[in-house]
Amino acid sequence: MAPPSKITLMACRRQEIFRHCLAERPNEACGLLAGRGERVERVYLARNKEQSPVRYEIDPADLIRIFRDIDDSDLELVGIFHSHVFTQAHPSQTDVRLAYYPDALYLLVSLMNEREPVLRAYTILDGQISEVEVVVEP
Repeated sequence: MAPPSKITLMACRRQEIFRHCLAERPNEACGLLAGRGERVERVYLARNKEQSPVRYEIDPADLIRIFRDIDDSDLELVGIFHSHVFTQAHPSQTDVRLAYYPDALYLLVSLMNEREPVLRAYTILDGQISEVEVVVEP
């Protein structure tokens, strides 16, 4: 299954992601998005095992808990998000190297301007990065 060509989420879910990313500063924040097709129905906030401003790894206990809930809720993994505290919302070389879920979108939040975080989404397939549209509904 190929990743969706766009991702759709409610404004309140985008705000939930932004709040989590801002709260975790100076470290990168992370989490998963579940839904159906391109539509995000649930945001899962996770702990960054790395506790680092330049790297993230979703805590394994959180990953197990989240995937169980996604399965129990009859949803599917739509995307993985994390923040870039000091850089643009674009995948780094490390992000590309560690992109283990080819069917998921990778969402990045730039906190360079903390008053106006930026959210962008990408596919990462075989080292190739392609930006996809983020549709935010009221």
